[in-house]
Amino acid sequence: MSEVRIVAEPRTEFGKGAARRIRRANKVPAVLYSHGSQPVHITLPGHELMLALKTSNVLLNIELNGTSHLALPKDVQRHPIKGFLEHVDLLQVRRGEKVEVSVPVVVTGEPAPGGLVTHELDAIEVTAEATHVPETFEVSVEGLRIGASTHARDIQLPEGVELVTDPDAVIVHIVAAPTAEQVEAELAEAEAAVGIEREATAEAEA
Repeated sequence: MSEVRIVAEPRTEFGKGAARRIRRANKVPAVLYSHGSQPVHITLPGHELMLALKTSNVLLNIELNGTSHLALPKDVQRHPIKGFLEHVDLLQVRRGEKVEVSVPVVVTGEPAPGGLVTHELDAIEVTAEATHVPETFEVSVEGLRIGASTHARDIQLPEGVELVTDPDAVIVHIVAAPTAEQVEAELAEAEAAVGIEREATAEAEA
């Protein structure tokens, strides 16, 4: 897994006004939680943190006052419209420690002709060593026929990684793709529900 070093600063100001000032300085307010210790309030460089968080379950090496702290992102809050980082909760971990994390599932391949992939789960929960958390899991639907399903138990886990999600949970299911007529009918129904009236075509008038 990826490990990114980020230099943090201690945070002594709190509240909405302080948070706005921190963000105006292109920094992000954050809290570092650890085992049996009080939470540590810090600020992190916004651009570096944003780049790091593009990798799922990235391992952060937080440098604070000359001391290093390994941490995993636990909760990331973004602005609902603009998307910038508003606040981040981090969980301090130790090398060799087992942690429970949510790992995204990426679907690859194409089902058999006439099939449509329905994605039931976007991620699964696993336990893994803190410095070896998988970034993603791949599920191939190549050639799967209508009615086929892939379950959590079908995902090949690396050594040392254990499944927490229900093994029978459906990850993807293959259904019959809708016909053009069905798509048109559903579109017309949706438009009618919001009060959109279609002009009659020459074919329909005839």
